[in-house]
Amino acid sequence: MNKAVIISILVLLFSAENINAQSKKNNLLNPVPKNYEVKSAIEIESLVPMFFFGGYHIGIGYRYKKYRVRVSVINGGDYNVDSQALNNTSDNFERYYKTGPGLFLGYNIWKNLELYGYIESHTFQVKQLSTGEKQDIKSTDIGIGISYQFFIGRVFYVQPGVHSYFRKNQSLTFSNYEIYNIPTFELTPVIRLGFRIFKRIEK
Repeated sequence: MNKAVIISILVLLFSAENINAQSKKNNLLNPVPKNYEVKSAIEIESLVPMFFFGGYHIGIGYRYKKYRVRVSVINGGDYNVDSQALNNTSDNFERYYKTGPGLFLGYNIWKNLELYGYIESHTFQVKQLSTGEKQDIKSTDIGIGISYQFFIGRVFYVQPGVHSYFRKNQSLTFSNYEIYNIPTFELTPVIRLGFRIFKRIEK
């Protein structure tokens, strides 16, 4: 076989392999540079499941390199928070998020894996199922969470994670003298959908 043909085939094979490698490196799910390589960014996100229960959640965050600060507000509608509590003390009660703010401070410990702490000021509405009676209880919750931003392109992301909540022991006494004890610890799965509306890539 002619040497020129052999060289041409080798060049084509090398080019094809190089293009294939580039396509793997720079595509919708794996853009170059990486989304976690931003110098700064502004992100808007939401716990979308809250909308399915007649409530809402909106958060806005500012990222500087690996650090992110975020503020949020939540209203859980008729979502029963106690359905996920590890130490729920009674099946005769349901607890709902009323409108309350939160402050989060996070750090990317690996790629888009974020570890963060937070403080949230909650007002819960507690409903006694046997009577329909409702009472409110206020709580300042602190916690630690971990979640991962899965980007689709440069703007949209899905961020599943796990949140922990710690709060002081409190109780409510209802008109029939039944007592509700709010859980002092909760471990909660979360999933947020978000948009990166502004970014500046690290150089």
